[in-house]
Order: sequence, then structure tokens, then C-alpha cells
Amino acid sequence: MFVSLQEPSLYTVKAILILDNDGDRLFAKYYDDTYPSVKEQKAFEKNIFNKTHRTDSEIALLEGLTVVYKSSIDLYFYVIGSSYENEEKCRKASTAGEHGGAVLGCG
Repeated sequence: MFVSLQEPSLYTVKAILILDNDGDRLFAKYYDDTYPSVKEQKAFEKNIFNKTHRTDSEIALLEGLTVVYKSSIDLYFYVIGSSYENEEKCRKASTAGEHGGAVLGCG
């Protein structure tokens, strides 16, 4: 069996999102061209919110991407990585974002 390894990359996070309790964008930063237009980004954000806002888990695999998410009161923090990305790296970025939101008075 042949296993193909991905090239190492510093770009382990594809996007960071903060959505409100309706799934609307408060903050979004995309680090690649997986979703090049704002229309595609917002459609992805709605899809991700609809699939995750009622679950208790913190990790999902959606549209071929690893999604780590956390909610805090009425905010949803998402860190998106590629499907082969280590969830723990994404989780650490998610936790850092959540604590940053609390410092700014957002969470």
C-alpha cells in the first residue's frame, strides 16, 4: 500500500471564524483560496454553523476540512484546517481565539 505524504506547510490554518448566535459573520479571516469570493465564504459559514451549532462535539469533518469549534454564550469560534490537519493544533488555535475574545469583552 502506497501512502502519499503532504508537503510540510506553515499554513496549517485555512480560516478563523467568529459567528454570532444566528450564524452571521462577526469576524472571518481566510488564509487561502479554498473559498475565493465573499459569497462562497458566507455560504460555507452558514453551512458550517447549521451543522455545528446544536451539537456538543468540538471537532467535525465538513466539506473535506477539519473544523474545530467552541461556543461561548452567543459566540461561535471556528478554526478550519485541511482534512489531514492535526485537530489538536486547530483546537489550540481555537482556545487562544476564545480567550482573546474574552479579553476584548466579546466572550
